[in-house]
Amino acid sequence: MPITTEDTERDGVRRRLVRVASDLLSEGGTTAVTTRAVAQAAGMQAPAIYRLFGDKDGLLEAVAEHVMAAYVTGKSAHVEATEADPVEDLHAGWRSHVEFGLAHPGLFRFLTDPERGASPAVEAGLDVLRTRVHRAAAAGRLRVSEARAVAVLHAAGTGAVSTLLAVPAAERDPGLAEALWDAVSRAVLTDAAPIEEGMAKTVAFRATTGGLPGLTEAERTLMAEWLDRAIGAAQE
Repeated sequence: MPITTEDTERDGVRRRLVRVASDLLSEGGTTAVTTRAVAQAAGMQAPAIYRLFGDKDGLLEAVAEHVMAAYVTGKSAHVEATEADPVEDLHAGWRSHVEFGLAHPGLFRFLTDPERGASPAVEAGLDVLRTRVHRAAAAGRLRVSEARAVAVLHAAGTGAVSTLLAVPAAERDPGLAEALWDAVSRAVLTDAAPIEEGMAKTVAFRATTGGLPGLTEAERTLMAEWLDRAIGAAQE
């Protein structure tokens, strides 16, 4: 279906409203992003917001996707292009996550609100984290399953930012995030010498089962199930 002038104008209005809402979010947090305030700042009527986004949450989700787009795209490109040590890559991702949360407190609080459902913006960031963790697993650097490593890193990273945002900027402990990284990395990662622990070997093998030659898809699936059970039992 060809793009019409109406479609182009609609996209332009949508981008304008998202930019205005993003500015209000940065200045005053989510409470500042009301449909009336956004409409007034954009020089439009409030019904335009409802037609395009459904409600305030829909608008905020669009803002989240807009602000995170460059951040997630940059992380994805780095994951695909990097030749760095996978653990260093994970550490760099941890630092950028903390920096992003502290730079966008209103957006961070909105995205991590437990009362909200799944956010596409958060899922996009988690996909990048999964890719980083998988690289570490394939290199024999995980002492836990990929799923647990992702969960632990995500929970700890979110907790680090939330804790730092809970106090005035001038009173924040500048070493808190790195101290948490040290603790978390010891819990989920092996030492520098790769694939020396039995668990690390198992996790590394699990990370490569999808590409094993000479096996049928059913055999690869069965092997992956066995390895998942072994890893799960070791973690209990």
